[in-house]
Formats: sequence, structure tokens, C-alpha cells
Amino acid sequence: MNLNQYQTYALVTANKDLDERGRIANGALGLAGEAGEAADLVKKHLFHGHPLDKAKLRSELGDVLWYVATLADAVGLELDDIAANNVEKLRARYPEGFSTERSQNR
Repeated sequence: MNLNQYQTYALVTANKDLDERGRIANGALGLAGEAGEAADLVKKHLFHGHPLDKAKLRSELGDVLWYVATLADAVGLELDDIAANNVEKLRARYPEGFSTERSQNR
């Protein structure tokens, strides 16, 4: 499955009754909420001594991806294009791979 195929499927499960503004708001707010849930799992693992529940983290990251897909669609973007654009940005920023020096002097 590629990212655009995933996006197409994700949209099948999106609320069709929302207008453009509602789709954008739902996508952005849902993304923030699900990213927070993923971050909370990591926080509890690193600072509270909880074992890292990878199955739960996978589920939360899937929810993050769903909201990215629906938000992107709400503004007319495709996930494959977003991913390709990000790769090009990263290649320009770190042509030889990540380095602390390039990160600090970009």
C-alpha cells in the first residue's frame, strides 16, 4: 500500500457531513490530540518507568497518520506529494545525512 492508497481508504472513514472548515479543524485538532497521546506514552516510558507499549504506540501513530491524511485532503494535498516534498527538503538540509553541525548551522 502506498501513501495515497492509504489516504483514499482513510477518507472512507472520515465524517462526510463536515464542511471544509470543519474538516480542517477536525484534522488539525485530531492530529494534535493523537500526537499528544503518542508523546504521553513515550513520556511515561522515559520518565515514569512504564514499559514501552509498542502495540499502543503503533495504534496512536496510526491515528496520527489518519488525521494527517484527512487534514491533507481537506486542503487538497496528497500524502505521496507531502512525503516526496519532505524528502527533498531533508536532502537539501542534510545532503550527506544528519549531522549536528548542519543542524545547528542551517
